[in-house]
Amino acid sequence: MPGIWNYLKSLFKEVEHSSPSQPALHELIIRSDEEQQDYEQWKEGLIRRRLLDWLSDQYAIYRVSPNDIDEALDFLDNPTSKGFVIHFYKTNYTPREVTHLFDYLKEQVLQHNYRTQISDSRIYNRPDWVETTERHYLKPRINTKTDDKLHQAYGNVMIELELHDDKVHNLRFRATSYQDRQFHEAQEFRELMGVVLG
Repeated sequence: MPGIWNYLKSLFKEVEHSSPSQPALHELIIRSDEEQQDYEQWKEGLIRRRLLDWLSDQYAIYRVSPNDIDEALDFLDNPTSKGFVIHFYKTNYTPREVTHLFDYLKEQVLQHNYRTQISDSRIYNRPDWVETTERHYLKPRINTKTDDKLHQAYGNVMIELELHDDKVHNLRFRATSYQDRQFHEAQEFRELMGVVLG
């Protein structure tokens, strides 16, 4: 019995002192058969279409009038990183629906000569909540060389889903390009948005 008590005390201590770089729990994302079946049904449903239409409309607005986009969304646009953050805590979408969107974005990118570098989940303690961050980190399949330069497609793609106490908080999608002479310039982010929005 003392062994179990010591184990539980050490577990709680790990959680208490956990951080993004030292998570209490770090594991690969593996979806169950049931989750995969649910995901396939979600892809055929109205909620997926509504989310993608909303994101498409907001991106179109952002390109002509950045200050007029929905408050639940922000776009990132700097020389090396481009992307968006959906603040799902400002919406009524469920964790299930957002998790499916998270996996859908990954699936869309993978269809365009990308590979999964890692898909993992980290859980750690914050002062007022327990944070779970799931991420898909995707890299282009760099195998074509022309004029002694490599094609980087849209650069590396990171998709992150952040939950606070199991409540969806944010979903981040970011493409980061290589700024190196051995690479051609990354393709336009608007093309990548076309890819993920289908």
